[in-house]
This record gives sequence, C-alpha cells and structure tokens, in this order.
Amino acid sequence: MNCHPLPAVTVVIIGLSLAGRTAIGAPGDGELLHVFASGEKPDDSRLTHPRDLDHPAIFSPEFKDKDEWTRRASALRQQVLVAEGLWPLPVRTPLNPVIHGKIDRDDYTVEKVFFASTPGHYVSGSLYRPKNIPGGTKVPAVLCPHGHWNGGRFLWNSDADCKKQIEEGAEQTMEGARSPLQARCAMLARMGCVVFHYDMIGYADSQPIEHRKGFTDAESILRLQSMMGVQTWNSIRALDFVQSLPEVDGQRTAVTGASGGGTQTLILGAADERPAVEFPAVMVSMNMQGGCVCENAPLLRVGTDNVELSAVFAPKPLGMTAANDWTIDLETKGQPELKSVYKLFGAETRVAAKHLSFEHNYNQVSREVMYNFLNQHLKLGQPSPVKEKPFVPIEPKDLSVYDTEHPRPADALDAAALRQRMTEASNAQMNELAKDPAEYSRILRTALRVMLCEPTEGLPRKGEVLAGRMSGPRPVGSLVTERGFIRRDGTGEQVPCAVIFPPDWNGTVVVWAHPEGKASLFDNTGALSPTARKLTDSKAAVIAADLFLTGEYGNADAPSNPNPAPSANPPYAAFTLGYNRSLLANRVHDLLDVLALVRDWDGTRSIRLAGFGQAGPWALLARAEAGDAIDKAAVDSNGFDFDQVKDSADPMMFPGALKYGGIYAFVPLCTHGNTLIINARKAGKWDLAEKTAGVTLRENKESEEAMVDWLVK
Repeated sequence: MNCHPLPAVTVVIIGLSLAGRTAIGAPGDGELLHVFASGEKPDDSRLTHPRDLDHPAIFSPEFKDKDEWTRRASALRQQVLVAEGLWPLPVRTPLNPVIHGKIDRDDYTVEKVFFASTPGHYVSGSLYRPKNIPGGTKVPAVLCPHGHWNGGRFLWNSDADCKKQIEEGAEQTMEGARSPLQARCAMLARMGCVVFHYDMIGYADSQPIEHRKGFTDAESILRLQSMMGVQTWNSIRALDFVQSLPEVDGQRTAVTGASGGGTQTLILGAADERPAVEFPAVMVSMNMQGGCVCENAPLLRVGTDNVELSAVFAPKPLGMTAANDWTIDLETKGQPELKSVYKLFGAETRVAAKHLSFEHNYNQVSREVMYNFLNQHLKLGQPSPVKEKPFVPIEPKDLSVYDTEHPRPADALDAAALRQRMTEASNAQMNELAKDPAEYSRILRTALRVMLCEPTEGLPRKGEVLAGRMSGPRPVGSLVTERGFIRRDGTGEQVPCAVIFPPDWNGTVVVWAHPEGKASLFDNTGALSPTARKLTDSKAAVIAADLFLTGEYGNADAPSNPNPAPSANPPYAAFTLGYNRSLLANRVHDLLDVLALVRDWDGTRSIRLAGFGQAGPWALLARAEAGDAIDKAAVDSNGFDFDQVKDSADPMMFPGALKYGGIYAFVPLCTHGNTLIINARKAGKWDLAEKTAGVTLRENKESEEAMVDWLVK
C-alpha cells in the first residue's frame, strides 16, 4: 500500500532524459490499463454488500468525546431533514384547528380535532385532556402516533382477540384489550398530560390519500416527496398544535408510538429538537428497519440505522420496549451502543430498553413500562409504580372527527394534487432563498452532501484516501505512468486508476472524468489520445479512474438499481436508495476520492477537472462539492438535466435533484476559480448558474480538444 505514490514518481521524472513521444501501450495489453488480472473485478464492497431494510449499516460508536458525537448528530439530523424533503423546513402555514365534540369521562375529556398541516392536507385525531387543571398551571403534552394496527386510531379488537390477550397476560381488562391505543391515551390523560392521538395517512379519518400509494414513482424520488416525509411534517405540525394549547408546557413534551408509530417517534426526535422525552416501542433495532413505504425515504439510512438515529436524541430521556420480533435482541444489541453515546454526556441512566416476551405489541405490560418512564422524566408526580386504571373506551363511530356539522374540508387533496402543491411551495421557497446567496449556498451545500451520501462537506480528510496495488512508476517514452486502485479508508472500495506524468511536471494535475474510464486516455491504436497529449504537453499530470461500474468493473450488476420491494408494498426505489448511494452518487463519490488523492500529493500546485460526455454531470456535481480544491473545471453537460430522468432505475437517478432545481442549481457552489460548462441546455436554475462569478455557460457543442484548450490556457 502507498498513500502517496507521487514522491517516487518525482524521483524518476527528475532523472529522465528520454526524448520523443511513443505509444504507451494498447488498452488491451494489460500493461498500463489493467490493475486487475483478466476476468478479475475490483473487490469492491459496493458490489458484494448492498444494504437494505433487513441489512442496514450497523451503528458502532467510536466517538472520542461529546463534541465529536455532536458533530455526527448534527449531520444525521440534516440527513433526516434532507431525506424527507424538509430541508429547508417548509413554511409553517396557519393550522386553523377545529376542536369539537367533547366526550366527558370521569377525570379526562376527549375531543375531535383536525387541522391543516399544509394547505389542503389535514391531520385528524383525538385530543385527551385532564380535567380540573388548576388555573395558570401548565401540564405536559404527549404525542401518540399509532402505527400499522388494524383501523389505526379506530382499532377495536374482537372478543376472541381480547380474551386471548388476557389469557396470555398481555392485558388485564377487556376494555384495554379492546382498544389498547385508547387505553394508552386515557391513562396518560389521567396522569396529568394533554394527549394528541393522530392518524397516519390513509387510516381512520385521514382518507383522501391511500396508505402506501401516490409517493413511489421516479419523480417522487427526484423531488424527495415521500409518504414518510409527509407524516413527519404532520408530526412536526402536531407538535406545533399541542404546544399552542394554553395549558401545555412546551418544555415538557413527549412522543410515544409502537411499530410504525415507533418509527414516527424516533424520526420526529431526530428531525425536531423540541420533544423532551421519547418512548418508541417495538421498533428500534439493528435488524429490520421498517417495512412500509411510510417508514422509508431515499437517502434516509445510508450509512446509519435506527439505533444511531435514535441516539440523535441524546442526552434527553429515551425509553424503549422490545418484543419477540425484530427487536428481540435490543437489550444486548442496540441498548449498549445507545448507552455509549449517552455516557459521553454523563447521562447513561436516561436511556433504557426492556424486552418483554410477547409478540409485536403495545400491550398493557409494555404500556406500564412507558407510563413509569414518562412519570419519572416528565416529573408527573404519580405514585410509583404506575398501574393502568380501567377505562371506558369510545366506539370508533363516535371518534370520527368529521360529521354533518364538521364535514371533511372541501379543499382536501389527493396524493397527486398534494404533490403538485408541495412542488409549487418548494419551488417558491427555493426561489426566495436564492435572493440570499450566502443562505442559498448553506442550504445547497448541506443538501448536496446528503444527496451524495458523504459524511462531511467537501473532499475527504487529508490522508483518508489511500492507494493500493500500485504498479510503481514506469517510464514509457518521455512519460511516466503508474496504475493501481484507490480507496477511502474503512470503506472496502477499490477504484482502478492510472496516472500519466510529463517529465517536466509543473504541479498541475488534471482529473479526467470519462464514462469509459481510464481507457479513454488512449486512442484505438493504443497511443495517448490527442486530448490527453495536450495536457501532458502543457506539463500537467493526468489521472483517470474507472468510476463505479465503468472500465474494469466490467458488467457487474449495480446494486443501486431498485431491488424487489417486500410483498406488502408497491415497488419503491427508496427500499434501495434509502440504504445505498445511487449509481450517480457512487461515481461522484469516486471522483471526490481521486481529487482528494491528488490534493495530498507532494508537489501538487493546481487541480483541474475535465468531465466528458455522460461523465460531465458527474464532474459538475463533484466540482460543486469539492469547493476551493479545484482551480479550473471544463465539463460537458451533455445536454442533460434531471427532468429527463423518468425511471427510478435510470443510471442518472439522483434523489433530490429536482427538488433543488436540477443540475444548474448546484453551479452557484462553484465559487472558486473558473468553470466552463458546454453543451448546456437551458433548464431549471440556468439563470442562477449564469450569474455565478467565474462560470461560463455555452449551449453549443464543443470538442474534447476545445475543452482541454480552455482548461490549460
């Protein structure tokens, strides 16, 4: 292994006295182009270990101090918001809540609520309030998302199911077994909390949009419009709603739900800093991550899992229950990792997980674990241990928020209409944001980092990109060549590359991005191509790599193409793109590694980037992400923008690209040096790109030689 092959090459160059230019090897001779033996492919982890909801990236915390974790947690919070289409947060429009139909119980009331989380989309639910709150007293609030139980908020189990639950010791009363969701809310209200029990999309009163439908096509991926994102926004607005109630103490808000409601709980805790206590039940795990469309979004769990996303809540109190399901090992696989994060804050006692030997549930035994956790951490002052009291459940027909006097609003939107409204609102927000260049750049840099699935903005850290299987410097004619593969430390990746140095190298390195990889440095006779020769004649070194699935990768299948979705769901690319980089992002990732490698070479004075043909858009995104590392870039946009992508399996699929305005939306990030973009198509944020200092846009097609002439002059 050799991290920096250049110093050895420099020694060879100094001693060269050869003259003339000769062919430096035909592409098929294996001497200069091939890093791997015939028939051998890179041993790249991306080919053999794609992630999915059953095999996520596993959280292995190794943080030296609280500050290091805090930086990671901030990046994860941004990842969640970008992935769910909430970066930047949408405008908070008026909720205009309707509260009616009070039902009186012994020491609490239940009211019917609906409000607009965004114009045309309504959140519906039941509001439980304790009676006899002393005047001026502020009480805690608890959000209760329900999960994928039959009927959701209207869950009403049969006599046979109730008796079975009682026989198994899961419930103690028929009423609790009949409606375990209502039992939770009623008991929390009796403990002194305002409770909002609200519908998931397509459940109970939330009917204009069918659950799992309407947010699974290619455009939804490109615009980061997902059912999960809409539900997270509903949760954020539900938090806005309860905190607007005059009797609620906004500093003491908890969230608890089970199964899919557990997903909503942990994601809300990562997306919004206001909740004070969380209790996701039968969800947090290093195993299955959530099997529904509404629990998955593109980009969401790339490089992470539900355990680490739950850790973002640290150091605030986090309680969990597990069952005989995918969470069965939570006490030994998940809880220790969470405690290691909480230990950084001296708060190990604030995180707790308990396995209870029942099937997937939020039964009375589990609920009582939650009551006691909230009693302690919300400081409710109830006698301990808290035991659930009998209650009188409300029949589903009497819980519906819509009736003759309070009909469903006439402007309630279906999925297609809601998505159109979301697109219009997002476009207007981004146009307004563009009026503030500094804030626009801040938002776009974070978005691009997450879309590329990079842990930090910019290039990898110094020394993080390594070189392996290097051939050693080889003089051929008046040039020196070297080949090998590069990898980012700890990734298990192998990206074949080749470097060509002129004898009088002046410190300029041109990173060559081409869809045919390093073979494109040569013509069909095996001689250095005229375009590459222009660069070496200008005393620049040239490095080209076989970016993911090009060149020596051969015909390897791309794991970034959508995998079959679970049978309970429609096909949805987020089941793949929520756990793995897109093919396009992988190629940009490899380019960033090449750029980092040459940045670290002794003697590098200037880095330039050339992107040809289909690789032009890859290079443009790398140029935007690399910041001031690149002095000059010439890219062929290939007449491309992301509105041309119509299929989730398209090699140019890039989650989020249309939300932010297409390929030209990222050009304003190219603020260092000069950038030439040829073969450009007026689309998207063209006008914004055209105003960027140092950027030249040309609609006409130009040759590779002309691009290089501009790059070296």
